[in-house]
Amino acid sequence: MANRAYGQYCGLARAAEMIGERWSLLVLRDLLVEPKRFTDLQRGLPGIPSNVLTTRLKDLEQSGVVARRVLPRPSGAVVYELTDYGRELEPVIVAMGRWGAKALGEPASDEVITTDSMVMALRSTFRPESAGTLRAGYELRLGDIVVHASVQDRAVQAAAGPLPDADLSMEAGPGIRALMGGELTPAQALQSGLVRVRGKRQLLNRFAEIFRI
Repeated sequence: MANRAYGQYCGLARAAEMIGERWSLLVLRDLLVEPKRFTDLQRGLPGIPSNVLTTRLKDLEQSGVVARRVLPRPSGAVVYELTDYGRELEPVIVAMGRWGAKALGEPASDEVITTDSMVMALRSTFRPESAGTLRAGYELRLGDIVVHASVQDRAVQAAAGPLPDADLSMEAGPGIRALMGGELTPAQALQSGLVRVRGKRQLLNRFAEIFRI
Protein backbone atom coordinates (compact mmCIF):
# COMPACT_ATOMS: atom_id res chain seq x y z
CA MET A 1 0.00 0.00 0.00
CA ALA A 2 2.99 2.31 0.53
CA ASN A 3 3.44 3.06 -3.16
CA ARG A 4 -0.07 4.51 -3.39
CA ALA A 5 -0.37 6.10 0.03
CA TYR A 6 -1.52 9.71 0.18
CA GLY A 7 0.43 10.51 3.31
CA GLN A 8 -2.65 11.89 5.06
CA TYR A 9 -4.20 10.75 8.32
CA CYS A 10 -7.72 10.83 6.94
CA GLY A 11 -10.48 8.24 6.63
CA LEU A 12 -11.21 9.15 3.02
CA ALA A 13 -7.55 8.90 2.11
CA ARG A 14 -7.32 5.49 3.76
CA ALA A 15 -10.43 4.29 1.95
CA ALA A 16 -9.00 5.45 -1.38
CA GLU A 17 -5.77 3.59 -0.62
CA MET A 18 -7.72 0.41 0.12
CA ILE A 19 -10.31 0.34 -2.67
CA GLY A 20 -9.35 3.11 -5.09
CA GLU A 21 -7.23 1.06 -7.50
CA ARG A 22 -8.56 0.42 -11.01
CA TRP A 23 -11.11 -2.46 -11.09
CA SER A 24 -11.36 -2.71 -7.28
CA LEU A 25 -14.82 -1.14 -7.08
CA LEU A 26 -16.15 -3.39 -9.83
CA VAL A 27 -14.80 -6.46 -8.04
CA LEU A 28 -16.59 -5.28 -4.91
CA ARG A 29 -19.77 -4.56 -6.89
CA ASP A 30 -19.87 -8.13 -8.19
CA LEU A 31 -19.11 -9.64 -4.77
CA LEU A 32 -22.01 -7.68 -3.31
CA VAL A 33 -24.29 -9.76 -5.53
CA GLU A 34 -22.91 -13.08 -4.24
CA PRO A 35 -19.61 -14.88 -3.46
CA LYS A 36 -17.72 -15.88 -6.59
CA ARG A 37 -14.94 -18.07 -7.84
CA PHE A 38 -12.00 -16.45 -9.60
CA THR A 39 -13.36 -17.60 -12.97
CA ASP A 40 -16.79 -16.13 -12.15
CA LEU A 41 -15.17 -12.77 -11.50
CA GLN A 42 -13.22 -12.99 -14.76
CA ARG A 43 -16.41 -13.77 -16.66
CA GLY A 44 -18.23 -10.80 -15.15
CA LEU A 45 -15.29 -8.46 -15.74
CA PRO A 46 -14.29 -9.39 -19.31
CA GLY A 47 -11.77 -6.55 -19.64
CA ILE A 48 -9.66 -7.37 -16.59
CA PRO A 49 -6.30 -9.13 -17.07
CA SER A 50 -5.98 -12.20 -14.85
CA ASN A 51 -2.83 -10.88 -13.15
CA VAL A 52 -4.61 -7.63 -12.29
CA LEU A 53 -7.57 -9.52 -10.82
CA THR A 54 -5.16 -11.64 -8.76
CA THR A 55 -3.48 -8.50 -7.43
CA ARG A 56 -6.75 -6.72 -6.64
CA LEU A 57 -8.09 -9.72 -4.73
CA LYS A 58 -4.84 -10.01 -2.79
CA ASP A 59 -4.94 -6.31 -1.90
CA LEU A 60 -8.58 -6.51 -0.81
CA GLU A 61 -7.82 -9.57 1.30
CA GLN A 62 -4.92 -7.80 2.99
CA SER A 63 -7.22 -4.85 3.71
CA GLY A 64 -9.73 -7.15 5.43
CA VAL A 65 -12.43 -6.41 2.86
CA VAL A 66 -12.48 -9.77 1.06
CA ALA A 67 -11.89 -13.31 2.31
CA ARG A 68 -11.48 -16.68 0.66
CA ARG A 69 -13.65 -19.65 1.58
CA VAL A 70 -13.58 -23.28 0.47
CA LEU A 71 -17.00 -24.64 -0.43
CA PRO A 72 -18.08 -27.94 1.12
CA ARG A 73 -17.54 -31.17 -0.79
CA PRO A 74 -18.16 -32.33 -3.42
CA SER A 75 -17.47 -28.86 -4.87
CA GLY A 76 -14.41 -27.92 -2.85
CA ALA A 77 -14.07 -24.77 -4.95
CA VAL A 78 -12.52 -21.61 -3.55
CA VAL A 79 -14.80 -18.59 -3.56
CA TYR A 80 -14.16 -14.96 -2.70
CA GLU A 81 -16.66 -13.17 -0.51
CA LEU A 82 -16.98 -9.91 1.35
CA THR A 83 -16.16 -9.84 5.03
CA ASP A 84 -18.46 -8.08 7.49
CA TYR A 85 -16.17 -5.07 7.10
CA GLY A 86 -16.44 -5.32 3.31
CA ARG A 87 -20.23 -5.52 3.39
CA GLU A 88 -20.28 -2.14 5.11
CA LEU A 89 -19.38 -0.75 1.68
CA GLU A 90 -22.77 -1.65 0.17
CA PRO A 91 -24.50 1.71 0.82
CA VAL A 92 -21.39 3.49 -0.44
CA ILE A 93 -21.27 1.51 -3.68
CA VAL A 94 -25.03 1.78 -4.17
CA ALA A 95 -24.83 5.56 -3.76
CA MET A 96 -21.89 5.80 -6.16
CA GLY A 97 -23.77 3.70 -8.71
CA ARG A 98 -26.80 5.97 -8.51
CA TRP A 99 -24.60 9.05 -8.83
CA GLY A 100 -22.66 7.67 -11.79
CA ALA A 101 -25.81 6.53 -13.60
CA LYS A 102 -26.76 10.16 -14.09
CA ALA A 103 -23.77 10.51 -16.42
CA LEU A 104 -24.67 7.50 -18.58
CA GLY A 105 -25.60 8.17 -22.16
CA GLU A 106 -25.99 5.49 -24.80
CA PRO A 107 -23.49 2.64 -24.36
CA ALA A 108 -20.37 2.85 -26.51
CA SER A 109 -19.63 0.05 -28.95
CA ASP A 110 -16.96 -1.38 -26.64
CA GLU A 111 -19.04 -1.20 -23.45
CA VAL A 112 -20.81 -4.27 -22.13
CA ILE A 113 -23.67 -4.83 -19.72
CA THR A 114 -23.25 -7.68 -17.26
CA THR A 115 -25.68 -9.56 -15.07
CA ASP A 116 -24.09 -8.30 -11.86
CA SER A 117 -24.05 -4.70 -13.09
CA MET A 118 -27.80 -4.93 -13.77
CA VAL A 119 -28.53 -6.46 -10.36
CA MET A 120 -26.64 -3.62 -8.72
CA ALA A 121 -28.36 -1.10 -10.99
CA LEU A 122 -31.72 -2.25 -9.64
CA ARG A 123 -30.44 -1.95 -6.07
CA SER A 124 -28.87 1.44 -6.75
CA THR A 125 -31.87 3.06 -8.41
CA PHE A 126 -34.53 1.71 -6.03
CA ARG A 127 -36.40 4.52 -4.27
CA PRO A 128 -38.04 3.17 -1.10
CA GLU A 129 -39.88 6.43 -0.50
CA SER A 130 -41.76 5.89 -3.79
CA ALA A 131 -42.55 2.22 -3.23
CA GLY A 132 -45.27 2.78 -0.63
CA THR A 133 -47.30 -0.38 -0.10
CA LEU A 134 -46.33 -1.93 -3.45
CA ARG A 135 -45.77 -5.66 -3.39
CA ALA A 136 -44.66 -6.90 -6.79
CA GLY A 137 -42.13 -9.06 -8.60
CA TYR A 138 -40.38 -7.80 -11.73
CA GLU A 139 -38.39 -9.81 -14.25
CA LEU A 140 -36.13 -7.92 -16.63
CA ARG A 141 -34.56 -9.41 -19.76
CA LEU A 142 -31.86 -7.59 -21.70
CA GLY A 143 -30.76 -9.98 -24.41
CA ASP A 144 -29.13 -12.95 -22.69
CA ILE A 145 -29.15 -11.20 -19.32
CA VAL A 146 -32.01 -12.02 -16.97
CA VAL A 147 -32.42 -10.39 -13.56
CA HIS A 148 -35.31 -9.85 -11.22
CA ALA A 149 -36.44 -7.64 -8.37
CA SER A 150 -39.00 -8.32 -5.66
CA VAL A 151 -40.45 -5.25 -3.96
CA GLN A 152 -42.14 -5.48 -0.57
CA ASP A 153 -42.32 -3.34 2.57
CA ARG A 154 -40.38 -0.51 0.88
CA ALA A 155 -37.41 -2.81 0.30
CA VAL A 156 -36.04 -4.58 -2.77
CA GLN A 157 -34.42 -7.95 -3.24
CA ALA A 158 -32.61 -8.03 -6.59
CA ALA A 159 -30.77 -11.03 -7.97
CA ALA A 160 -29.73 -12.80 -11.16
CA GLY A 161 -32.01 -15.17 -13.02
CA PRO A 162 -35.71 -15.39 -13.87
CA LEU A 163 -38.52 -14.88 -11.39
CA PRO A 164 -41.23 -17.55 -11.55
CA ASP A 165 -44.72 -16.03 -11.53
CA ALA A 166 -43.39 -12.49 -11.93
CA ASP A 167 -46.13 -9.89 -11.82
CA LEU A 168 -44.49 -8.10 -14.74
CA SER A 169 -41.91 -9.45 -17.19
CA MET A 170 -40.07 -6.88 -19.29
CA GLU A 171 -37.84 -7.18 -22.33
CA ALA A 172 -35.68 -4.20 -23.14
CA GLY A 173 -32.30 -3.03 -24.34
CA PRO A 174 -29.78 -0.63 -22.82
CA GLY A 175 -32.20 2.17 -23.64
CA ILE A 176 -34.24 1.22 -20.59
CA ARG A 177 -32.06 3.88 -18.96
CA ALA A 178 -34.25 6.46 -20.72
CA LEU A 179 -37.32 5.10 -18.92
CA MET A 180 -35.55 4.93 -15.56
CA GLY A 181 -34.11 8.41 -16.14
CA GLY A 182 -37.51 9.95 -16.84
CA GLU A 183 -36.65 10.78 -20.45
CA LEU A 184 -39.52 8.57 -21.66
CA THR A 185 -42.85 7.85 -20.04
CA PRO A 186 -43.92 4.22 -19.71
CA ALA A 187 -46.49 4.78 -22.48
CA GLN A 188 -43.80 6.17 -24.79
CA ALA A 189 -41.45 3.31 -23.96
CA LEU A 190 -44.14 0.79 -24.90
CA GLN A 191 -45.20 2.65 -28.03
CA SER A 192 -41.62 2.94 -29.28
CA GLY A 193 -40.93 -0.73 -28.64
CA LEU A 194 -38.15 0.14 -26.22
CA VAL A 195 -39.87 -2.04 -23.63
CA ARG A 196 -42.07 -5.07 -24.22
CA VAL A 197 -44.06 -6.47 -21.32
CA ARG A 198 -46.04 -9.48 -20.19
CA GLY A 199 -48.24 -9.43 -17.12
CA LYS A 200 -49.78 -6.52 -15.29
CA ARG A 201 -48.97 -3.62 -17.61
CA GLN A 202 -49.90 -1.02 -14.99
CA LEU A 203 -46.88 -2.14 -12.97
CA LEU A 204 -44.62 -0.59 -15.59
CA ASN A 205 -45.76 2.82 -14.31
CA ARG A 206 -44.78 1.79 -10.79
CA PHE A 207 -41.44 0.44 -12.03
CA ALA A 208 -40.62 3.84 -13.55
CA GLU A 209 -41.53 5.53 -10.26
CA ILE A 210 -39.52 3.35 -7.91
CA PHE A 211 -36.46 2.52 -10.04
CA ARG A 212 -35.23 5.98 -10.94
CA ILE A 213 -31.88 7.39 -11.90
